Parts: sequence; structure tokens; C-alpha cells
Amino acid sequence: MDRSAVEAVKARISIADIVRRYVDLKPVSGRWMGACPFHQETKPSMSVNDDEGFFYCFGCQASGDVIDFYSRINGLEFRESLEQLAAEAGIEIGNVPHDPHAAERKAKSALFLDMHDEANAWFQRNLSLAAGDTARRYLTDRGMTPDVIKKFGLGYSPDDWHGLNNFLKGKGRTPDQGVEAGLLSKNEKGNIYDRFRGRLIFPIQNLSGRVIAFGGRIITDGEPKYLNSSDTPIYKKGDHLYGLNLARSTMTRTKRALLTEGYMDVISLHQFGYTDSCGVLGTALTPEQVKRLAGFCSRVDLVFDGDGAGRKAALKSSRMILLQGVACKVVLMPDGEDVDSLLQATGTEGFEECMAQAPSGLDFCMTTLRNEFAPREIMAWAKSFLSDLSDASLQAYYLPRIAGGLGLSEADFRRDAGIAGGTRSAPPRPTQAAPPSPNGAQGQGGQGRQRLPAVGKEDKDDRYFLKFPIQYPDYVQALAAKGFEGILGTQWAVALWEKLVNAQHGQILSQLNEQEKSFYIRCREEVRESVLTGRELLEEWEHICKKIADGQQRLDSRQLKEALHQAQLSGDKERIDECLRAFQESRRRDDEQY
Repeated sequence: MDRSAVEAVKARISIADIVRRYVDLKPVSGRWMGACPFHQETKPSMSVNDDEGFFYCFGCQASGDVIDFYSRINGLEFRESLEQLAAEAGIEIGNVPHDPHAAERKAKSALFLDMHDEANAWFQRNLSLAAGDTARRYLTDRGMTPDVIKKFGLGYSPDDWHGLNNFLKGKGRTPDQGVEAGLLSKNEKGNIYDRFRGRLIFPIQNLSGRVIAFGGRIITDGEPKYLNSSDTPIYKKGDHLYGLNLARSTMTRTKRALLTEGYMDVISLHQFGYTDSCGVLGTALTPEQVKRLAGFCSRVDLVFDGDGAGRKAALKSSRMILLQGVACKVVLMPDGEDVDSLLQATGTEGFEECMAQAPSGLDFCMTTLRNEFAPREIMAWAKSFLSDLSDASLQAYYLPRIAGGLGLSEADFRRDAGIAGGTRSAPPRPTQAAPPSPNGAQGQGGQGRQRLPAVGKEDKDDRYFLKFPIQYPDYVQALAAKGFEGILGTQWAVALWEKLVNAQHGQILSQLNEQEKSFYIRCREEVRESVLTGRELLEEWEHICKKIADGQQRLDSRQLKEALHQAQLSGDKERIDECLRAFQESRRRDDEQY
């Protein structure tokens, strides 16, 4: 990763300006505050520190820099967010060292995006011409209004084997480029022809609003009924959702996503006011799609057909959503209806009735399992679900609910599922630790001792001690000179301390991993609430310096004992006398100190 580009983006783009696109921010005590978009919240719980370039939610502890926020709110990977923000700031991102073909791929992606824009304009123009009469009548018969047709950019591809191919040639594009871009097809004989012929066209857009693929529905006779773009360098169907770019702003307000299966279903939902709706793209729901939705909302309502296929898809999709820790409901349509036909026939009233009767995702799964699966299949599903949970706290949440849903006691379910006692502990969150006691574990060693895992009292003490240099960075170098590392007992704390010591001014966040960044930002926010000054600051400094000295003294004592033991084993009287004198000197210094 080009670190210079990361720092340049953060230096040039205000995090407050980016957050303000999604959240109403108000100035409070020298910072910006707003309702957090990452959990159910109406009060201003999220702080945005424009000076230091980070955000922090006091409710759900979401935190990070401007790239982290942009990634999470848009459901993007870090690299994709960096590229979009860099383009917005006019910053050129250098090639990734291990990827010599990055520039070539970037140029190809830009070409294919331009070709999709050209194809989209051609499809939309065709819909307005005489050739698009059949498609326009079809949309009118389906109840689609001109406004929603324009909103989704619908188009038409004539029943012509070379219409788009010839149009692209006129733009200077080659047929092979059209095939690689997914706009044209090539058969086994090497003949190239239009992929979408005689079809109503649904443009598929990324979150930036660029067209990256198309879906086509046959409106006369022919198969398949729907034809979708294949995967290309700019499109992977399992990563994207139809209409998400149009729905995301509503999702961030409602904290809900309505997820359905068909293009027309999504369009109808938007036409009837459900503008937080999107759809899967010709495949089963994927974990990547769920993660994208989770960046905008805390609940996903599945709107599927009520037939066997729809119920099967709902069971699989509910499980996937619940595994991500996102709430879920299952809205099944009446027999013979899909959401489009239901809305056109009954309006919002009929749809709202279905919504009101919708069970939670977990209740739907439990009911379906009890009614349609054998006992061994039910237990296999439950065990698999619990084992696939990435967050141990979610296991603790779901385990009693699944046991109750299956009609088992929690103890019996634990035994049958092979879960002993209680659930495993979740990794500790960065929290404000209380000051360690005088006999705390921080005095158990110094340099040269083995570091412990990030659990228990050692971890708690390390968080307490690291808060000081994070909140008062002017003291970092002085603490380093005194041997601050010696009082740290865990590996993660030592790693973070090294980054604090070596970081250049204003660039520390880019060097931290997710755990370190969360802890660092929380400490920086806490110091804004309670700043030590004068005598209090001096006393804290002296307290930490004493702990450093105590730790070094204990280390010296242990090393001296080991040296005496080795001298006694070897019979080295001169070395024994030397060690004993050192012990006496150490005790004398202790007596003078206390």
C-alpha cells in the first residue's frame, strides 16, 4: 500500500466534510457531533475530530479515520475507498510494489467503465425510439411510471445481433474489448455478437453511480427469461446489489434494508415509497453482499416469494445475515404473488400486512427447521450455525434463543452441541482501566521477560499505562528514555508503544491495526473530556516514572539472583562474593528510598 498516498488523502480531505454527507453534524465543545450511522441511534453519540482526523462513537465504539468511515458507510474495501477518495482529492496513487500490473488493470477498468456508459446511453435512447415501443408498452402494463423508469435508467436492446457492436465500433472500441467488458459474446466459432438482444435493460451501478453491468429481461418469446452480465474486471455479481446506490441514503436513516430477488421487485418497492430496497443479482445472497448492507443498516428484511424456492432461499439468507450480527425479518409473499404484483394489485396496504406478519429471521429458521427437517438435520444446522459465528458474544446471544426455539433446555443443548459450561470469552474491548493497585502485575518484570497474551490484569494495566503517552504525546520520548517498555506486560502493548515512539507527527493512525486504532482513538476522545493539568499531571507522570523504576529494580534483582545461583553451581567464590555485595548495596538503596 502506498502510505504516502494514504497520508496525502487524509491531509487533503476533511473527515468532517465526508461524514457530513451522511450525518447531520453540529459543533459541540470544539468538535463535531452527530447521530452514529452504524447503530440504532437518534441522539448525537458520534464525535468527529477534524483536527486529528478521526471519528468515534460513544455508543457502539465504531472508530477510525476518514478512509475507515468511507469504507464502512459504503461497504467498500480499504483499497477501493482509498482510490475513490484519492480521485476526489486529485491525488495519484502509486503502484502497489507487489503488483506490477496495477496500472494496466486501472487503465482497463477505466476503459470498461466508459464503454458501459456508452452502452447505457445507447440502450436508453433505444427505449425512447420506435424500436422500443414493445418495451415501453410492457413497462406501462407493469405499472411503471416515467419517473421510476428514469430513476433506474431503464433501456432497451433491439433484437439485432450486431446493433451494440456496431455502435461501440463507432466509438473506437474493438469487438474483443466488448467481449472482455461483458457487453458482447463470442461463440465457439469465434463469432462476436450482442449479448443482450430483444431485452429490457436494467443498468447495474456501483456505489459511486457508475454503470458496471447490465441485466436484461426478454419481453417476447425466448429463453432465458433474465440474462445478466458475467463477471468482468469491473463487476463481480456476488459483491454488488441492484439499486444499492439509490437506496443507501434511505438505509442510513431507517437503519433497515428491504432485500428482494428481482429487478422489477426493487423498482416497484421504490415506486411505492420503499426507497431502502435493493436486490440480489441473479445469484444466491453472498457474505460479501451482507457485509455491504451491514455498513448502512442494522436490520435486513428479506422480501421473498412464498413458494418452496422462496422459503428455501429465505432460510439460507436469514442464516447468513444472522451470522453477521445483523437483525433480520422474513417477509413472504402470498401464494402466486411476488412483491411487484402485490404492490400493483393492493398498494402499500397489502404489503404492510405482510410486513406486520413477518417473523424474525431466527424465528423463521427455527419454525422451518421444526416443520420441515429431521431431528439430526436440525441439530446439525444449530451446531454449524454456532460454530460459524465469528464473534463469541454473538454465540452467547444466540445459544439460549436457539435452545428455546428447538424446545430444549439450554443445559441439554450445550451438552448435545458439545459446548461446555459457557461460551468462550470475547476478545476484550478497549475500555478505560482503573489505576492498578500498588502490588499490580505491572511490577512483575521489565525488559527481557516473556510477554503475556492480551488478557487479564496484565492487559488491563497495559491499557492504563498506555493511556498516558497517547493522551499526552509530548511525554513519549521522555518515557522511552526512562524505559517505559519495561512496565508493559503484553505483546500488543509493546507493539503499540513502538509505533508511538517511532511515528512521525500526525501520522500515527495510518500505522495502527484495527485494535490499536480503536484503543488510540478512544484514549484521545477521553482526554478531551478530562484533561490533566498542573499538579494532577505532575503526579501522574511521577507515578508512571516510579512504576518504571520499580520494574527495573525487580528485573535487576531477578538477574542478580540468577547470577548468584549460577555462581554457586559452578563454585565460583569470587563471583559469589560479588553478587552478595551487590545484594547488600541494593538493600541499602531500598532502605534509603523508603
